[in-house]
Amino acid sequence: MSALIRWYPFREMDELQNRLATALGSNYFNRSGTQADWAPAVDVVENEKEYTLSVELPGIQKENVKVTVEDGTLTISGERKFEQEQKDKKYHRTERSYGTFVRSFAFPEDADPAKVIAEFKDGVLQVRLTKSEKALPKTIEVKVA
Repeated sequence: MSALIRWYPFREMDELQNRLATALGSNYFNRSGTQADWAPAVDVVENEKEYTLSVELPGIQKENVKVTVEDGTLTISGERKFEQEQKDKKYHRTERSYGTFVRSFAFPEDADPAKVIAEFKDGVLQVRLTKSEKALPKTIEVKVA
């Protein structure tokens, strides 16, 4: 027996836009209309109790990261600051991305916006979205008459 999977066409369009922007190495505009300089990689995983987003943010201080939930959208934004050039250093190659970033995700209907937990450790931001009680699977005992 296969389970029904809900299709979110706009989420797929956002993912496609992010992939194209990353592949082309160009700046792009997010939903809020602000320009982002780069986009960190994000993994989204779901289990019975919650959704977990893991965002790669190496070299970024926790004070430079902001997580907000507003109007059905989870937004993760921040900035990776470029080291000030020093007179005794000569840069030959700079491949890491610097500047501001913004990633926005449609908040799942079955997640509780009041129960969002964000933890930052070892350059990875983990945002956990707890599913609401009514969305959790329930086992109903069948009585024999």
